[in-house]
Amino acid sequence: MISRIDLRGDALPEGAALRDLLPRAEFDVEAALEKVRRICEDVHHRGTAALIEYAQKFDGVRLEQVRVPAEALAEALAGLDPKVRAALEESIRRARTVHRSQRRSAHTTQVVPGGTVTEKWVPVERVGLYAPGGRSVYPSSVVMNVVPAQEAGVGSIALASPPQAEFGGLPHPTILAACALLGVDEVYAAGGAVAVAMFAYGTEDCLPVNMVTGPGNIWVAAAKRYFTGKIGIDTEAGPTEIAVLADDTADPVHVAADLISQAEHDPLAAAVLVTDSEDLAAAVEKELAPQVAATKHVEDRIRPALAGRQSAIVLVDSLEDGLKVVDAYGAEHLEIQTADAAAWAARVRNAGAIFVGPWAPVSLGDYCAGSNHVLPTGGCACHSSGLSVQSFLRGIHIVDYTRDALAEVAHHVVTLAEAEDLPAHGAALKARFGWKVPGQ
Repeated sequence: MISRIDLRGDALPEGAALRDLLPRAEFDVEAALEKVRRICEDVHHRGTAALIEYAQKFDGVRLEQVRVPAEALAEALAGLDPKVRAALEESIRRARTVHRSQRRSAHTTQVVPGGTVTEKWVPVERVGLYAPGGRSVYPSSVVMNVVPAQEAGVGSIALASPPQAEFGGLPHPTILAACALLGVDEVYAAGGAVAVAMFAYGTEDCLPVNMVTGPGNIWVAAAKRYFTGKIGIDTEAGPTEIAVLADDTADPVHVAADLISQAEHDPLAAAVLVTDSEDLAAAVEKELAPQVAATKHVEDRIRPALAGRQSAIVLVDSLEDGLKVVDAYGAEHLEIQTADAAAWAARVRNAGAIFVGPWAPVSLGDYCAGSNHVLPTGGCACHSSGLSVQSFLRGIHIVDYTRDALAEVAHHVVTLAEAEDLPAHGAALKARFGWKVPGQ
């Protein structure tokens, strides 16, 4: 059901050589770009008419309008299962608690008497948020995108999710209910690259945005790449991943359940166990079969995900080697199920989010830990972070110098300008001091 990679016996290679030994899903965004380019430019030129046509082609629905009516949002919230509403409200409360503490305030540094640099933080003016709606419905992704944007102070928030034939061309009602709970009333029935193009270019109904965030399939990732430079993006999200670093103290029942929980997302989802325990590896392999047999989505998602090249049990000589492996892998989600798990977690450098010990499974982070579940995939955790309030803020430096403060450093500025053969830069200072710079 799941393969093994045995890295025991020899010294582990470094850097890219180690990464090349580790399992990873094939996710060729570049190959999808040409098709996405045509879709995006069609939306650019035809606007809402293109959105309606693509909804028919890709989602099998005939839309009368792309924007979701206010009454549909209200009806979705009124019809929401009370238990689901309570769970969403608690998820929102915890997410707000965490993300509110991420807010940043302006800070002024006095460089010299009379010379200051202030860094102020300004929210993005308008964002487009994407909530997937393919194999599963993700109201949790609505929460994880909207809350940090709101806490950052974004003034204009729009959200898109694919139209569903089952619901008359509207996005899934639980998505709509989550939007209503969060006070987001600008919602569009648009999916994939079409939604990203709508946000980037704008249409008759939707004003263009400054930034698009949210997870999605390869078409969403390709559209984000296409628009990089025109709009801000969070990340080109690939298939979801879990890595578990575990020793012989880990419970194989827990480890197997957590691997399956990620495999449940998609046939390309990655489930990786890194362990120095042959006994644990064998116990997890034994435990997978009955747990898989007892759940849903087995043949279309879980079995192909666990059996795919992106999933494996990786055997190492020691936890020190295991730490090197998980840092090379850079998992979206990393669980530490070892003795003294907190100490090992503190040493991890590359992960989207780290889950410490047996009582912090990834599922908790997906919904109710308060952390964000929009995280870097495909090894991008070595250079990128998950979605946060900071994602929606821009730092702006404000430089304020008096005449005396400028005079003190003017000769250095002129010297550096001349060293770079940019004499007009120096002349901008000379003009202020009667063409004779103090100190020269």
